[in-house]
Amino acid sequence: MMRTFGTLAKVSSTALAGVMCLALSGCADESSTAGKSAAVDDSSSGETVKIMVGGLDKVIYLPAVLTQRLGYFKEEGVTVKLLSEPAGVQATTSLVSGDVQGVVGFYDHTLDLQVKGKPVESVVQLAQTPGEVEVVSREAAAGIASPKDFKGKKLGVTGLGSSTDFLTKYLAVKNGVKVSDFTPVAVGAGQTFISALEKGSIDGGMTTDPTVAQILAKNSGKVLVDMRTPEGARAALGGLYPASSLYMNTDWVNGHKDTVQKLANAMVKTLKWMSEHSPEEIADEMPGDYAQGGRELYVKAIANTLPMFTKDGVMPADGPKTVHEVLKSFNPNLKGATVDLKKTYTTEFVEKAAG
Repeated sequence: MMRTFGTLAKVSSTALAGVMCLALSGCADESSTAGKSAAVDDSSSGETVKIMVGGLDKVIYLPAVLTQRLGYFKEEGVTVKLLSEPAGVQATTSLVSGDVQGVVGFYDHTLDLQVKGKPVESVVQLAQTPGEVEVVSREAAAGIASPKDFKGKKLGVTGLGSSTDFLTKYLAVKNGVKVSDFTPVAVGAGQTFISALEKGSIDGGMTTDPTVAQILAKNSGKVLVDMRTPEGARAALGGLYPASSLYMNTDWVNGHKDTVQKLANAMVKTLKWMSEHSPEEIADEMPGDYAQGGRELYVKAIANTLPMFTKDGVMPADGPKTVHEVLKSFNPNLKGATVDLKKTYTTEFVEKAAG
């Protein structure tokens, strides 16, 4: 995170354009179970739920699209429309404004929103690690051996205030670099990220597969920090860092528990399916145009990212604490603020789904 309005969404490369697009014409990407471009609902009955995804074609959000492609939403009798925004921060804005009922994005936004007085919670935890990779351009690689060398550099993120922005700042602070010592540059993901890297608009940046696989295949850059695996997340962040999740406004969850349960049932079923199938089989179920670098690279990207996903949608026990420690190290909103981590997620629905 099939792409009915993909061309228009690519044109919407800035946050402002993205917001205008949604507000004026509703032209965000929509995903469906049939065909890569058709926009259809999953069922002809039941409540319609709009879910914004922070990039439908990103492998880190693959379970959302795969759930729809496998027909699991339909099996549960819930109508789902998947919409796409290039960065999680814009997806969160859509949730808070009420334009959508859910977001498939990074769990860390729930903590940031809580201290801002907006109760949001993860209802299905799709991933236990960020799945993010810090890459550096081929030209800049000689001068950037680790995050200690971020000072004075231009570093790409999907959007300012996004989870890639959060993680980049943490890597800098952890390695003795102030957030004011480098420049974050909003470059999105996919081809816009690759272009910025190749043209020298950024020295490096944080992105995900399949973008990472394409960069390495073109020899446009190299990996500096890899957080796709539990081992990589622990090394970089000090513990498991639950990331991709389905999060929703707490009030909406409490008022629509039957619908949320159906969503959880469908997504947990997908996570189990993924754990039992090969990257090739997963790629077979996804839209063909997601493999922009070719099928072989797409399969490799899925294989490299699979370790990040949970098998049951349950929040890792130590995950919220790690996220809190990371965020408060640089985020002025969380420094000194009281965060009730138990209110940032619930396991109620995934436990019932597993049962």
